[in-house]
Amino acid sequence: MVTPTDVGNLVRELAPQVLVAVVRRHGGFDACEDAVQEALLAAAVQWPAEGVPDNPKGWLITTASRRRIEMWRSDTARERREESVFALTPPPPDPASAVDDSLTLLLLCCHPALTPPSQVALTLRAVGGLTTAEIARAFLVPESTVAQRISRAKQRIKAAGAEFRMPPPAERGERIAAALHVLYLIFNEGYTATSGTELGRVELTAEAIRLTRQLRALLPADGEVAGLLALMLLTDARRPARTAPDGSLVPLAEQDRQAWDEAAIAEGTALISETLATAPIGPYQLQAAIAAVHDEATLAEDTDWPQILALYNHLQVLSPGPMVTLNRIVAVSEVHGPRAALEQLTAAATDPALAGHHRLHAVRAHLLEAAGDLDAAVVEFRLAARGTLSAPEQRYLEARAAHLGR
Repeated sequence: MVTPTDVGNLVRELAPQVLVAVVRRHGGFDACEDAVQEALLAAAVQWPAEGVPDNPKGWLITTASRRRIEMWRSDTARERREESVFALTPPPPDPASAVDDSLTLLLLCCHPALTPPSQVALTLRAVGGLTTAEIARAFLVPESTVAQRISRAKQRIKAAGAEFRMPPPAERGERIAAALHVLYLIFNEGYTATSGTELGRVELTAEAIRLTRQLRALLPADGEVAGLLALMLLTDARRPARTAPDGSLVPLAEQDRQAWDEAAIAEGTALISETLATAPIGPYQLQAAIAAVHDEATLAEDTDWPQILALYNHLQVLSPGPMVTLNRIVAVSEVHGPRAALEQLTAAATDPALAGHHRLHAVRAHLLEAAGDLDAAVVEFRLAARGTLSAPEQRYLEARAAHLGR
């Protein structure tokens, strides 16, 4: 007997293929996406009770096409006869350019006219096959908020005159970079949630890895796609050891490394090793290389911090950013001591993007603790705890302050 979970996995896999077919048949990405969502919801209700049809993809295409026609009829009576005749024809065969179609859909969802939150929401729904409710639960926001983001995203795509076709070669690199950034954002929110009672959300990390694997299959020669996939695998491999049985955060240095996912580490390490040797180096590859160095250390004290610092030095030149700055300063502390790191942190704190950020206070607290200034460390741990919306992070930071303040 087919279960709702089985159906959910199947429709999620078929969703982008169905959307591509319906858009190619009827045109109009915005209306077709709505029609496909209704078909997916119908499948989620009917298939567990009635069984999966022999041709599930064809069923979804036919159902979505019928809904698209109903929507069209409600909007206008123009060419009703032609549309009705067209509705009786069987679904067209899959286009020959299935690879291009899949990539085109992802790049359309990551259109530069959209804000990052809208890109994320539209990608998860149109490419990932998640419902609006599932996306809302994953990000702990009201379903109406996600629905508005998706609706506005489709309106902006339409207003920008974007069509369902591959961007011109001159724009392709930038659009692929935008798609990678969206997948990176999805993974990061899943790995360390910005708010809520759980440290992470497995459904988001799993979806980010799944979609990045698909992109890797579409662009096997792209070093940054491979780098991002390797980074996700090497990072997610530590997830089983990141929390204690009570859900509290376990920092990297204290994790049980025997609990790490060895298969994911092996796959990620092999992928980044091959990519670094064959492709131009990019930011995701460097981050993956840093993750690999961490994962290769059997014990925390065996970590090759000089190599990590060298990689962060390169990353800071290639792709500077506030989190890169903070992580590099942590590496400086491990190599040159906490006092040297504190000096650099004082300079970094003048960056408006970091000023007042809870991670800045958290890093300063750890550096002060390592330097022996426990009273100042307690103050910073408490400031960091007040600045985060993540309950596990907050509990960890408050516990550190309480431990040092005894």
